[in-house]
Amino acid sequence: MALRHLLTTPLRALMTRLIAAWVKPRLIEPDPEELALEPSLPVLYVLPRPAISDAYLLASLTRYHGLPLAGGRRRVGQVDVATCLALPALRRRLWRRGSRPEPPFQPLIEQRLAEGGHEVQLVPVSIFWGRAPGKRFGFWRMVAADSWQLTGRLRRLLSVMVNRRSVEVHFGAPLRLGDLPDVREADPRLTNRKAARLLRVHFRRVRTRVLGPDLSHRRTLIEGVARSPEVREVITAMAAEGRPSAGRLQRRALRYGHEIASNMTYPVLRFMDGLLRRLWNRLYDGVDVRGLARVKALAGDHTLVYVPCHRSHIDYLLLSYVLYQEGLMPPHIAAGRNLDMPLIGPLLRRGGAFFMRRTFRGNRLYAAVFNAYLHRLISRGHPLEYFIEGGRSRSGRMLPARPGMLAMTLRSFLRSATEGRHQPLAFIPVHIGYERIIESASYQRELRGVKKRKESPLALLRVFRQIRQPFGRVSVNVGEPLLLANFLDDEVGGAWRESQEGRPAWLDEVVPRLGETLCRRINAAAALNSINLVALALLATPHHAIEIRLLERQLELLVELQRRLPGAAHASVPPGTPSAWINQALALGMVQRREHPMGDIVLADAAQSALLGWYRNNVLHLFALAGLTAFAFRHQPNHDLDDLEALLAPGWPILARELMVEPLSSLRVALFAMLEVLTEMGLLAHDETGWQRRVEPLDAGECLDQLGQLMQPSLERGYLLLTVLLDAGPGKLTPVALADQGRQLAERLALLSGRDAPEFFDTRLFVSLVESLEQEGWLWREQECLNFDNRLCEAASHSHRLFDPTLRHRLQLVTRQA
Repeated sequence: MALRHLLTTPLRALMTRLIAAWVKPRLIEPDPEELALEPSLPVLYVLPRPAISDAYLLASLTRYHGLPLAGGRRRVGQVDVATCLALPALRRRLWRRGSRPEPPFQPLIEQRLAEGGHEVQLVPVSIFWGRAPGKRFGFWRMVAADSWQLTGRLRRLLSVMVNRRSVEVHFGAPLRLGDLPDVREADPRLTNRKAARLLRVHFRRVRTRVLGPDLSHRRTLIEGVARSPEVREVITAMAAEGRPSAGRLQRRALRYGHEIASNMTYPVLRFMDGLLRRLWNRLYDGVDVRGLARVKALAGDHTLVYVPCHRSHIDYLLLSYVLYQEGLMPPHIAAGRNLDMPLIGPLLRRGGAFFMRRTFRGNRLYAAVFNAYLHRLISRGHPLEYFIEGGRSRSGRMLPARPGMLAMTLRSFLRSATEGRHQPLAFIPVHIGYERIIESASYQRELRGVKKRKESPLALLRVFRQIRQPFGRVSVNVGEPLLLANFLDDEVGGAWRESQEGRPAWLDEVVPRLGETLCRRINAAAALNSINLVALALLATPHHAIEIRLLERQLELLVELQRRLPGAAHASVPPGTPSAWINQALALGMVQRREHPMGDIVLADAAQSALLGWYRNNVLHLFALAGLTAFAFRHQPNHDLDDLEALLAPGWPILARELMVEPLSSLRVALFAMLEVLTEMGLLAHDETGWQRRVEPLDAGECLDQLGQLMQPSLERGYLLLTVLLDAGPGKLTPVALADQGRQLAERLALLSGRDAPEFFDTRLFVSLVESLEQEGWLWREQECLNFDNRLCEAASHSHRLFDPTLRHRLQLVTRQA
């Protein structure tokens, strides 16, 4: 062995240099400097299978990054061992089958049992030459996938030639020999095999995380879906009702399958990777990604369902690109059938999109086919992505979750659990924050009532004309994953684990709560950036104009408030200074700067103000409690904690539901913490009687008023809605009528006050407000009309004390004139 090693040293050195010159890894994870290696202990690298190219590449990487070398051999005690080991693979040949050799750790284990000590560190290393989805067929499987078993050396040679810039290297956490299972057992062979089994589990998890489960050939998958028991049951029922014959229905099911199913292919993934890299470099100054470590910890043994907020059509592409770049398998994405257009549809389908109709109503067969397809993806562990809001947010707010996809996912999970083959499922909330979106103009038109334009390739070409414009930076923040099994345990106990006959009775109640929880977790990962910060500060001024010195001070206050008392668990603040944030807003055309001898002024015209409202609404929820607390000091300069809690307690749950804020365990505790922070920041004063507005300096009162102004539009909408309801009396208005009359009053107020903000009187806000009042128990339905009692009248009267007399008088004038 030593003689052969000596003779082959020049060849290995030459091959290592050739591999180092030819291959440029796309991703090395984690960064080699972050490996927690103990310098005093020997390091042995472990590969999942023998592969000369992997060994040479690893040798070049360890030398380049200053890690313990992976080439050659070394002595550990009395054992001479290679520094790069590989788990044995069963050698397959067309003409014979060999037995599996023993794993390579036995000499080390025997030495440790005999002498003690001689600790070593085992570092598992997974190397992927290309990122082909795990299909079992096709030329690209041969060239790029990593486990094709026939003519393996030819495949690897082709892969090295083709994928030299698409290599990914994943280092695992170092394992000490003494930490391996049963290392002190009397039988070293058994311990050796158990150690190999533990490492294989690690390699399997990494492989699943990077490549995903095996994909069936698309035609095979569609045929399996069309012939699944649930689809056949619907076909039989429809044929028995005198509908088309079973044969015609079967062919229709196949057509539906072809209409729905994705066709993820490696050439398109690589093409999209290159195309999107160039697109992002042209469109954006950079993409900031936070929180992916939480995903990587689950990806190996959980079915992942990504649920991002939906702000732009770019969302479809951006998240898949980020996951691909970070070494995770891109998900299958649920897309509206409106995107299945010529040229674009086939490309999206091959990138992982599957298409669905807006409604399944009246088409049992289509619903059965779609459910069967979704169940196959979930039960096999494929990552998914869909937008629980159902459509892009035109107002910039998080929209209430639609129940459809969530209910189908939940039913599939329950079915897999019943069949005894379910894999843990985790929802991954993702917040995507833009400094500027491509659809800004169309959103403003649609909020003003203009009909939405139909998607088409021609419309896409019109969008491409904007590519030369600057769009700033993008943030992709991953929130706290939601483990579905744990959520169901908390909601319904162990009932979900029992065999389910048909639709569970508790499903209709659990799905909305699941949607609300996911919406709050998405919002909890919001990203503050230069544009939404400027929007928060500028739109809080009476005429959307402010001295640049005062704007810088308010921006600094908003960010410092988030640092001291974050409005959400995983929210992020931007780097840089207030001056840099203002310059970024100017560069993107969001605001204007007017020079003046007494100090420059930053302002926004009517169009810019309407546009800034969208960006403000992305992150308004982060300042919900701070804004409400500050608003309480606008009219009444003094409050103690008891008085403030009594004043804000009735309205806080409604406001929290509107803004989708995580529920507080104690409003009193949260208010006390907020008052303390505002006092520390110099906005309030505190003595034995409570808290007061500061009289001096004047800037403190102005900052406090601007902070409180953030919540004024929401409070005004609530005031108008309650005025309509109380004037009409109990049992007089339906929910639709109440929401519509409230919207009309808000529109009237906006026009009379010169407020060009269509999102202020968005119908969905008033519908959501009525629903929140119902869910909090202030309203209830009798014969489709809304009823209430004196509790609501008293709470409304008490909450009106929040408004100063001038504002209250203006709101009363609007309601009376109507």
